[in-house]
Amino acid sequence: MGKIKTSYGKHFMGMLLTLIFAALLLPGAQAATTSDVMDEALGIKLAKQAVRGSKHWTTTDHSKMDILKQNFTSGDEITQACLSCHNEASMQFKETIHWTWKVPSEKEGIMNGKAGHAINNFCISGNAMEDKGCLSCHAGWNGTEGQVNCLACHGAQKFNYKETFEDLKAFEGDTDPDTLEIVKEVQAEVKNAVHKITLPQRENCGECHFKGGGGDGVKHGDLDTSLAKPNKMLDVHMAAEGADFACIRCHTTVNHNIAGRLYTRPAAAERKSLIQDDMASKITCESCHSNLPHKQADSKMNDHTDKVACQSCHIPEYARVNPTMMWWDWTKAGDLKDGKPYVTNGEFGKPVYKSIKGEFRWEKNVRPEYFWYNGSFDNIGIKDEIDPSAIVQVSHPLGDKNDKNSRIHPFKIHRGKQPYDKISKQMVAPLLSGPKGFWTTFDMNDAITRGNKTLDVPYSGEFDYVETTYAFPITHMVAPRENALNCNQCHIRKDSRLASITNIYLPGRDRSNLIDSIGMMAVLGALVGVMLHGLGRFFTRNGKEE
Repeated sequence: MGKIKTSYGKHFMGMLLTLIFAALLLPGAQAATTSDVMDEALGIKLAKQAVRGSKHWTTTDHSKMDILKQNFTSGDEITQACLSCHNEASMQFKETIHWTWKVPSEKEGIMNGKAGHAINNFCISGNAMEDKGCLSCHAGWNGTEGQVNCLACHGAQKFNYKETFEDLKAFEGDTDPDTLEIVKEVQAEVKNAVHKITLPQRENCGECHFKGGGGDGVKHGDLDTSLAKPNKMLDVHMAAEGADFACIRCHTTVNHNIAGRLYTRPAAAERKSLIQDDMASKITCESCHSNLPHKQADSKMNDHTDKVACQSCHIPEYARVNPTMMWWDWTKAGDLKDGKPYVTNGEFGKPVYKSIKGEFRWEKNVRPEYFWYNGSFDNIGIKDEIDPSAIVQVSHPLGDKNDKNSRIHPFKIHRGKQPYDKISKQMVAPLLSGPKGFWTTFDMNDAITRGNKTLDVPYSGEFDYVETTYAFPITHMVAPRENALNCNQCHIRKDSRLASITNIYLPGRDRSNLIDSIGMMAVLGALVGVMLHGLGRFFTRNGKEE
């Protein structure tokens, strides 16, 4: 624990009186009774009951289903077999953001989402799904064409179906006995993988969400492959020796709509606990821990929950095992060695330069940045006008101290430089992958022309680069309670965690001339009183002795 430097005098007494007044006025100040102390909140008990141990209870053994015993030659055939029983699943899934990558906006003519007008400052745009490099994370067997790949989320065994089906196609028509034996063995491997069906596990979700933006830990500082099998020091909820939660324990799902935090209705809009509604579709920390999460009902920490997000104290750093990308500079992209693209790796074994993408900076054990957050974001899209003379906040949290749904929340702020249209003063969406994409041609102007066309957005033909930021809420990698922040990491004058939250009075960090004056007057008054009392006793005693 860090030491707080203090000095006797008016500031000390002013701060002391502030804390005394706060203790008297805040609702948690009353003395606790025995009934106020709960060993375990009911919501936590309900959550444990819902998990029912590490083994999922099911009524179906897929290996016994005849339709899954046939030979398969394509992913679409596997999905057709799935739909013979789960006949509504594909229709449901194709209505969700995980398939469409789109969310309607309140603004006319604007479509949010990766396949819409949204812009980011890493891979910039999905180009209405025309950038095929992005589609490796789409839950279809062939991008947006053909059937839903049910096994992307429900397959318990990692298996390269694409390569296997290409091999089987190459063997077609070959009647050689050795070839036929190989085909038989391959088909047995396919069926063995198809039979292993599960609810989505961390590995299923992580295949895309751990590696978003083009690599492990690029986007989210609190989501990377270290969470596939974390220990308790990394995440108390997902660790095998902890709660061993899968992603869907918190990201609850109805009709294949997976509860998220950002694109649709914010999680913070309805702060329900499982005590209130055990089928709540949006999960926040309060769902299990209630709004009085600390054991003693009179705990001073419970007085923080209406203004401070649980994550602010319980996720002291992110990227604690694997590094995360903090800076991406597109201005440096395009350099070649001997006419060929190249890669340079840095201290973490991660690329610090790629010809196709530019320059990067990676960090580990990163201290979050803190902002008021009500669950919503202000986002810059490709049709919005920007001010290129300033740093452009492509995505930034919304909220303020007067918003009842706002909390001080931790964020990763990803910084970088990316192209914009100099004439229209709008962001642009260069096409990156494919034979005509930037990664092949290294012609940024042509890539922007092609990319903007996929979104039907005009481009002037002139571009430059602008510095940008993009905010990611930090909510995973919850540390054990003994590693949570202590009071003096925020309530301290120098290097306070909440130095950026300037529109509130924070005891220990801030000073008030009025309160300091009252404190000084109280000190002087007390000293005068003590002196008068002492003098009175002195003269009274001397008089009696005479």
